[in-house]
Amino acid sequence: MLTHFQFKPLYENNQMPGWRFSFYYQKQKLTGIYYSDGKIEWTGVKPPSTEEEATLFSRIHELMLYHVYD
Repeated sequence: MLTHFQFKPLYENNQMPGWRFSFYYQKQKLTGIYYSDGKIEWTGVKPPSTEEEATLFSRIHELMLYHVYD
């Protein structure tokens, strides 16, 4: 489960889309960048497995669609 999900614009002027995000997953803080095309780049520790990474991609994408594009 994702907890304490936060995001903020990558650029101050908001002209270029992109957001930094962070959250906790299994008691570990994960951080990354979410680009407007849906690509995610991890900036810290990566998820423990490929399967979990795919699940997290899906959850992050849903959260960003809800908070940013809604």
